[in-house]
Parts: sequence; structure tokens; C-alpha cells
Amino acid sequence: MISKLDLYRVFCTVGKSESFSKAAKDLYMSQPAVSQAIMQLEKDLDTRLFNRTPKGVSLTNEGSLLFEYVNSAINLIDVGEGKILEFKNLTMGELRIGVGDTISKYFLLPYLETFHNRYPNIKFKIVNGTTFEICSILKSGEVDIAICNLPIADPAFELKSCINVQDIFVCGEKYKPILSKRLSFQELVKLPLIFLEPNSNSRKYVEDYILSKGIKIAPEFELGSHDLLLEFAKINLGIACVTKEFSQEYLNRGILYELQLIEDIPMRNIGVCFLKNVPLSRASTKFVEIIENRQSRMGI
Repeated sequence: MISKLDLYRVFCTVGKSESFSKAAKDLYMSQPAVSQAIMQLEKDLDTRLFNRTPKGVSLTNEGSLLFEYVNSAINLIDVGEGKILEFKNLTMGELRIGVGDTISKYFLLPYLETFHNRYPNIKFKIVNGTTFEICSILKSGEVDIAICNLPIADPAFELKSCINVQDIFVCGEKYKPILSKRLSFQELVKLPLIFLEPNSNSRKYVEDYILSKGIKIAPEFELGSHDLLLEFAKINLGIACVTKEFSQEYLNRGILYELQLIEDIPMRNIGVCFLKNVPLSRASTKFVEIIENRQSRMGI
């Protein structure tokens, strides 16, 4: 059974071509099927839409009025379908990512560059925040995916681990003498410590692990960014807990020094996070694939 929308598509085609036979050709239908569709529409509307003549057909006054509205509507539908196709082909759209400043700087940028080179018409919206803040906006639908510090214990999220990272403690020139031996956690917490703020997921991970050994930390400084941790340690304000992979420039140049511990903090992960019950957009799916493929090539 032909739908009402199909009837209107036939009506528009006949109205433009002023011929049942030409419309039938354009629509890949038989001429009797086109005639039947027009008669069905006229019956439904209880209005004659076309004048029939031996030379063809022409719109009646009522038909001309209807044609203006229906033709506009059909054009809008076609434009809408075209836009959907553009989204599917990634020739337009937006990729919304929630991520922390540090992960943006030291992890995310190469993937953004690769994605942009492949799909230059996709716009980026990057929302920064702590892992807790990013997870909240992910649940609210403000971003499509989040890239954050794991672990995250929330059954609403699908998690994909991307890279292992190591938390370490670093110091500047003033504290170099303590590098001569391995330190226990008991000895470590007696030093002036510099940590991220308490609501940071990476801070909680390290703090919880040390606490599991029966030792509580009491930092001298609590800061809002990883780069500040490095800078505070650089000017000898204390011993900073940092991510080794994001501190290589300072370590390689001899600006900061890694403390040797009797027991290392276990490695943790940085990964992609998205809602289990919400399908990823095409752009988000491709972005996650780029991350996974690159990590696979690197053997991670």
C-alpha cells in the first residue's frame, strides 16, 4: 500500500513535469500506477488537483496552492536526508570530548590531529574538567565521549583502556641528597609533599594505595594542574607526585629527579569512557577507532 508521503512525491513530480507518462519515467513507475496515485490523493482530499487534457495535465487552482506547500516540504525532507548522509559520511558534524587539561596536552593532541586530517569538516568541542566533572557532563549528554584517568567504578559507563601510566615522586636540586637510597612510604610522607587537589582521580588513586598500607598523606600543597606540580617541585617547594609519562621533558633535561621507592605505586590507566546505553555517533566511533588502532600499532 502506497504511503501518504509517496502520494505527495508522485503529486509533486506530476506537477513539475505536467505529464503522467514523464512522471512515471522519473519515478520508475508505470503510468497507470501514477494515475492511480493521483486519483487516490484527489479522493483523500476530496479535491480535483489536475486538469486532464490530451496534451497532458496542469494543476488546478487548488492543486497549485497545495503544490507550493508540498514541494517545499518534500525539498526540506530531501535536504534533511542529505544532512543525515553527510553525518554518516563524516562530511559534517561535531565531535564533543570531555577531557582534563593534562591528558589533553600530553595524550590527546596527536589523535585530534589525525582525526582532523581525515575528517576536516567535523568540528571539535573540547570540555575540560576533572574526571569527576567530565563523568557528570558525559551523563548529562553534553559530551559524546570522555578521556580520563581510570579506574572509574560506575556501571553506566563503557571503559576502554588506552595507555598505562606510572605515578612517581619527583624533586628539585635541594632534595637531591635523598636520591641516594630507596624510600619507604613511611619516610616519604615525612617530606613536604605536593599533590593534585583531593577531587582529582589520579590523586585519589595514589592516596588510596598509600592508605591501604596504613599510611595517610598530608600534602603541604594541593594544586589544580599537573604542570604546576612540576613547577613547584622545580623551585624546591617539596616532593611532587606526578605522572611519569607526562613529566619526561623535566626528567630528561635534569630539571627534576625521580625518587626511588622501596615499593612503586602500581600502574594505572588512561582510557576512553562513554555511556553504555547510548550509541556512539559516527564521529565518536571513528575517533575511538583511531585511538585503538594507534595504540595497537604501538603495542600497547
